[in-house]
Amino acid sequence: MILSHFYNRPERRSDLLYVQKVRHGGDLLPKPRSDTGNKNLISDNLIRLRREHKLSQRDLAKLMQLAGCDMDRNVITRIETQKRYVTDIELKKLCQVLDTTFEELTRDVAPEGSKT
Repeated sequence: MILSHFYNRPERRSDLLYVQKVRHGGDLLPKPRSDTGNKNLISDNLIRLRREHKLSQRDLAKLMQLAGCDMDRNVITRIETQKRYVTDIELKKLCQVLDTTFEELTRDVAPEGSKT
C-alpha cells in the first residue's frame, strides 16, 4: 500500500493512525520513552558535549550536515529539549562529529545539585 497520498491531505493524522492501526493488528503501539518519560537519552550529554566543543546549535547542525546527516538548528533544539527522538544513524554521526563514544553520549547524568 502506498502511503504518500496520506501525507498531503488535511486529515492525514487520522489517516496515518488508521494505517498504523491496521499494520499492527488494530492496536496502536505507543512511542518508546525512557523511564523518566523522555524521548531520548542524550539531551543533557549533547548540551554538555556541544558546549565543551564551544559549538552553537547552528554550528553543530552545520557539522552534522557536512557529515551527511540532514539536521538544522531546530532539530538540535528539539533533541536537547526532549521533543524529538534520535535515530541510530544520527547517534552515530553525533558521536563522530563530537569525537565521543556512544556510551558517553547516552550515559546517565546526575541531576544538577545532587551528590554522586
